[in-house]
Amino acid sequence: MTIAVTGATGQLGRMIIQKLKQKIAPGEIVALARTPSKAAALGVEVREADYEKPETLDRALRGVETLMLVSSSEVGKRASQHANVIAAAKGAGVKRIVYTSLLHADTSPMSLAPEHVQTEAALKTSGIAHTIMRNGWYTENYTVPVPGAVQAGALVGSAGEGRIASATRNDFAEAAVSVLTGDGHDGKVYELAGDEAYTLADLAAEISRQTGKDIPYRNLPQDEYAAVLKGIGVPEGFAGAVAAFDIDASNGALLDDGRQLSALIGRPTTPLSDAVAAALKS
Repeated sequence: MTIAVTGATGQLGRMIIQKLKQKIAPGEIVALARTPSKAAALGVEVREADYEKPETLDRALRGVETLMLVSSSEVGKRASQHANVIAAAKGAGVKRIVYTSLLHADTSPMSLAPEHVQTEAALKTSGIAHTIMRNGWYTENYTVPVPGAVQAGALVGSAGEGRIASATRNDFAEAAVSVLTGDGHDGKVYELAGDEAYTLADLAAEISRQTGKDIPYRNLPQDEYAAVLKGIGVPEGFAGAVAAFDIDASNGALLDDGRQLSALIGRPTTPLSDAVAAALKS
């Protein structure tokens, strides 16, 4: 069996490959990357695969049985890029695709959802066996800013009392490997989220507990939070999107209590306390 992983130089793709190497022979893994030289250290075969250049995809997918399609990072181009990959996979005779979608993509209010819905539809009409992994939020989305919050003396956001059932990239990577190397997943749609939900006030309390400092959570209006992000160097468009995601979170967009993720990985998802500790050490 040959498994190819797109986005091999990205954080999730790289992690999936590293974990796959613990399950199957490295010779059965192909890393697909726009810039192959950046994936050279992964210890597996690397092939050029540019979503915008179908000819590279045709070559990259030859001899591949299972494709791990990690969603593109280029918001606004995802649907067309993923369609290129799916078409190339069909032409190359790929037998199975596993795709990283968005939690509750079909009902989510998040601006990210429509492109995932379009990709899911393309998979369903492709005739290729597939599994849809609707990934929730990465805990790192909220813990990477933790050191800055400690320095500033407060954690800010716009999520209000919205509960967030996030999980770490490590958790999601383990789930991907479980699906890639296991049986019985064809045709399944998994809603993947952390076991225990928390609010940003809970996150601030955990930061306070671990640092011994009073780090309160300050909820800001969406435009004010976007302005804060822009002020610390986040590009204006992305700052607005992040603030909007928090508003979605306040309305329950990042909440799921089905525990399908922990069922796939065979253990509880990583506790928030562990993620905070890792962020404080970074």
